[in-house]
Amino acid sequence: MIDTLAVVGATGAVGRIILDLLVSRNFPARQIKLLASARSAGRTVEAGGRQFTVEALTPDAFTGVQIAIGSTPDEVAAEFVPWAVERGTVVVDESAHFRMQPDVPLVVPEINPEAITTHKGIIASPNCSTTQMVMVMKPLHDAARVRRVIVSTYQAVSGAGLAATTELKDGLTAWLSGSPESPQIFAHPIAANLIPQIGSLRDGGGTSEEMKMVYETQKIFGDESIGVCATCVRVPVADAHSETLVIETESALDPDKARQLLAGFPGVTVIDDLAAGKYPMPRGAGGQDDVFVGRIRRDPSGPNALAMWCVSDNLRKGAATNAVQIAERLAAGMA
Repeated sequence: MIDTLAVVGATGAVGRIILDLLVSRNFPARQIKLLASARSAGRTVEAGGRQFTVEALTPDAFTGVQIAIGSTPDEVAAEFVPWAVERGTVVVDESAHFRMQPDVPLVVPEINPEAITTHKGIIASPNCSTTQMVMVMKPLHDAARVRRVIVSTYQAVSGAGLAATTELKDGLTAWLSGSPESPQIFAHPIAANLIPQIGSLRDGGGTSEEMKMVYETQKIFGDESIGVCATCVRVPVADAHSETLVIETESALDPDKARQLLAGFPGVTVIDDLAAGKYPMPRGAGGQDDVFVGRIRRDPSGPNALAMWCVSDNLRKGAATNAVQIAERLAAGMA
């Protein structure tokens, strides 16, 4: 058991889930400290019948903290993570700021837990869309080696924060009543709409979100030869991201074998009975930690390719749950 774990960004949507998970999973720490901006200091947060008081995020707040889980914007992570590392804290960081630094392991515990031991004070957790995709890829990669993935994402508004969820609700009300819409979080109205841009423009016509999926996947698997073609779309869904995947492997896998491999992989649940109308959907995945996969079938245009559909709660396995799992392994190594 460690002495103290800190949650940075504790009052945000993901931070609250992290705290709930730490309490419900009985994280082995004598003390859990909540850190957030000065304006949130003094607030009380309840989890599992326990009351926690938020403290201000300052350099000295990390004194005596063995592990910190950070769920903050990139610019905040860039500032606080060095404070923590200087004081001997190992930081599990949810932001994108450190993910592609060569000396920072990028970890999904079901896939590359060995990378945790290579840390130099910082461990990065991947982008939510990447995480659910690589969870589906891993058992297929182990069996037949993945060469290429074509992925289209259908990303819930909760990935853009609490204000984005409010904007969806307000936008739907306005759209249904024929009133004017005033988007603030998104560049276009999200109600009854699809926005095929998440992130900023990158060379070649992709977006920053799409390129994260390319480079993060290659880093997690330690294989830059894996090809990833991503198109990321924001959809009018509150929670849980969905993805269509076409996965090409070196050797052939039939759909039944793929179902068997996926069903036996920890953290993945197969729901696949098209005739009975059974497949993963965002409403069923919300609040769950697993990645759900279905519609598994041959790609008729490729000899060694399978097509499938996966859904996962982007705030849980895509963010909070993955970070807590990393922290649990860290704590076990410190015991």
